[in-house]
Amino acid sequence: MRVAFDAQPTIGSATGIGEYARELERALRELPGIDVVPLSAPSLDPWRFDRRAYWDQVLLPIAAARSQATILHCTSGTMPAVSNLPIVLTLHDAAWLRVQGHTRFYARAYFGTLMKRLAARASEIVTVSAFSAREILELHPGLDERRVHVIPLGVADEFARLQLRSGDDSTILVVGTVEVRKNLEVVIRALPSLPGVRAISVGPSTPYRDACAALARELGVEDRLEFRGYVGRDALLELYATSTVLAMPSRYEGFGLPLAQARCVGLPAIAARGSSLDEIAGDSVPRIDADDASGWSEALASVFADPERARRAAAADRAAAVDRFSWRRAAIATAELYRIAST
Repeated sequence: MRVAFDAQPTIGSATGIGEYARELERALRELPGIDVVPLSAPSLDPWRFDRRAYWDQVLLPIAAARSQATILHCTSGTMPAVSNLPIVLTLHDAAWLRVQGHTRFYARAYFGTLMKRLAARASEIVTVSAFSAREILELHPGLDERRVHVIPLGVADEFARLQLRSGDDSTILVVGTVEVRKNLEVVIRALPSLPGVRAISVGPSTPYRDACAALARELGVEDRLEFRGYVGRDALLELYATSTVLAMPSRYEGFGLPLAQARCVGLPAIAARGSSLDEIAGDSVPRIDADDASGWSEALASVFADPERARRAAAADRAAAVDRFSWRRAAIATAELYRIAST
């Protein structure tokens, strides 16, 4: 079976969706009977709206038609309005319909309203958590639940092999696009109660970064908040290996890949209660209401009071996480959907 595979999310500052496309393609190539044809336009920035729409609606369907594939897998929640191939669509979450009201109207119209209509035309829909499946079915009335399939993300082998090293026992790592729903501000509000502790934010920026920087100045902790922006794989692994704790205070997550990565590394983590994070967190991961500032302060203080105890608890959970978050398992399930969609 020949599959036209949308690899455009892997271009440039590839975030969680880019990781999904890259690692799933790699795992699919290891399966017999699957011929993956990655499609991308390296000169187009996926983070620019006009470039993204041009890719989705013009270049992708043309490339797919020329690929001699029997199916098209759209990996990033968007799909062409016209295609001569059956489409498997991955909807990672329903964020554009649920929590992105602060974004520009044309982005909401494209990623939300238009894609809601087009998703009804997809042969099969993949999503990454039971939470996201419920959200999609609620917000896409009339969608046949038999066409929505939960296939959890995997975690790359580099995380499972990573060895933790001694850091300074004073670093909170926050991984993800710096946007409102990721709720970096609750970590910033905890810093005044954590003397000597710093927070490192890793991920592409939005205007929300300016609000976070202003809050840090107001609280007098601007020298303990560092924005690294987007970093490559080696730099990210180094941060996982040397940080004290991963904080994931998101108000809304379709999956929560950084939390899964932390579990596979054996890095202590704290996550917000609710959305998909309840599914991704293991027994070793405390969960706090996203906007409970005092709760986050107390949970973080507990880690820094005894980092070694927190590391032991995370290490005990690591093997189960590595087994659970498997890209091979995700690829096998996805390949089965290709067969269903192509018949």
